[in-house]
Amino acid sequence: MHISDVFTQQNPAISFEFFPPKTEAASEELFRTISMLMPLQPAYVSVTYGAGGTTRERTHDLVVKLRKETDLTIVSHLTCIGSSQDEIRQVLSKYTLNGIDNIMALRGDPPKGEIHAEPPADGFAYASDLVVFLKKQFPQMGVGVAGFPEGHPGTPNRLAEIDHLKKKIDAGADYICTQLFFDNRDFYDYCERCDMAGIKVPIIAGIMPITSRKGMARMSELALGARFPAKLLRAMERAETDQQAEHVGIHWATEQVHDLIDNKVRGIHFYTLNKSKATLRIFQSLGIRSSDCFQQHFPY
Repeated sequence: MHISDVFTQQNPAISFEFFPPKTEAASEELFRTISMLMPLQPAYVSVTYGAGGTTRERTHDLVVKLRKETDLTIVSHLTCIGSSQDEIRQVLSKYTLNGIDNIMALRGDPPKGEIHAEPPADGFAYASDLVVFLKKQFPQMGVGVAGFPEGHPGTPNRLAEIDHLKKKIDAGADYICTQLFFDNRDFYDYCERCDMAGIKVPIIAGIMPITSRKGMARMSELALGARFPAKLLRAMERAETDQQAEHVGIHWATEQVHDLIDNKVRGIHFYTLNKSKATLRIFQSLGIRSSDCFQQHFPY
């Protein structure tokens, strides 16, 4: 299903993000996670690339497997850094043959150990260039782009940041999915600034529940400096065990999601880290399509 149709049919659209497993055991665990989350009836699921496209083949294999073995709508991440136009065209042709209709178009991070990565002579320097290519060469594809409620780490000038985002939307992007955030006020301010810039596509809120203190530190690295509100930090400091920290993190995310739904967000995208427990607990607390599913897998 084209992503534009997804947002027309589901409001808010609830979606999940997975990353490609590195081992057979991890692959089996991922599909157990997906089977647990399926009863929640996600609007779509997305699959990531690694830095510099390092998990490219695993991403391709996973999205094709999901397309063949489930009835889920799939959004595959596609980064342009380090790839030629011909390489990207081959990827998209493969997806088209396998019924993959939606792409999350990203510039991507440089490979590990590199600060900057110059694009190939016939490649793309920015995600906006990739969007232009997608809409010209594969016009049937739905295209999403990333948003940064706390600010893009590579663009300190927040006015310029929205200008860059507007360029991707004007190139034909169908929606925006944001980086994770922990203060909904940042998201609402971001949406307002997008509206002032004439950006009218759906903006999907990215949520990642904290499940441990170590996980919180890792989140800050993944999100390149995610801002943790003082109230959240105080609550995490009071947690004496990882189990208590997990409870704090899930409670915080639940309150975020409840507030977002009350304020009529167009969609919520859960960064699952290939786990189901935190997402299921949030759904249970909200009373959304999950009571029987949660009790079946976590009966305590």
